[in-house]
Amino acid sequence: MAVGILGGVFDPPHNGHVALARAAAEELGLERLLVLVVADPGHKDTGTPAATRLELARLAFEDVLSATLELDRHARTVDSLEERQVDDAIFILGADELAGFESWKSPRRVLELARVAVAVRPGVSRDEVRAVRERLEAPGRILEFEMDPMDVSSSEIRARVARGEPIDGLVPRAVGDAIVRLGLYRSGEYTAAKREGRETD
Repeated sequence: MAVGILGGVFDPPHNGHVALARAAAEELGLERLLVLVVADPGHKDTGTPAATRLELARLAFEDVLSATLELDRHARTVDSLEERQVDDAIFILGADELAGFESWKSPRRVLELARVAVAVRPGVSRDEVRAVRERLEAPGRILEFEMDPMDVSSSEIRARVARGEPIDGLVPRAVGDAIVRLGLYRSGEYTAAKREGRETD
C-alpha cells in the first residue's frame, strides 16, 4: 500500500499544495496520503501557531485520499521518516526542491526509508532532475510525475491578506474562510517588511 508523505509549514496551505498532492495520488497510484505539518521549521519564520496551521491543512487536504494529518516535531525529513517507519513510503516534493536534496541531512538514509517522488513542472529542466539522480547512490528510488504549473506561494497569500486583497482562487474555499474567521495575516510579516523597507520571499 503506497503511502504518499507531503511535509511543509503550510502557512497557509494553498491550491498549489493541494494540486501537488492530487497529481501525486493520481500519477503514482497512492493508497493513502499523510500530511506532516512542521511544528518548528527552523529555516523559516512563522508567527502562526502550529495547531492553527494543522487545522488549515486539515481543511485543505481532507478530500485528498481522506488524508491523515499530523504535527511533525522534526525539522529534518530523515528524522521524521525514522520515527514513523512507514511501509512503502513515497515522499513528495517539487523538482525545485530536489535540486537541494544532496544538502539535506542524511540523504542516503532518506532514500532507504522512502522513495522520493518529484513533480516535474515547466520551468524546471528534466536534465536538472536527471543530473541529481545520477549523483545519488540509489537513483532508482527517485520517481517523477507530471504536474501542471501553478503560480502561487504562501508568502504571496500572506502579503495579499495584509494588504486587504482577495485570495479567491489561491486557497481552498474552506481555508480562505478560516483565514477570515481567525483574522490571520492581517498584520503579518508583509506589513512588518514594508516598514523595514524590505520584501518577503
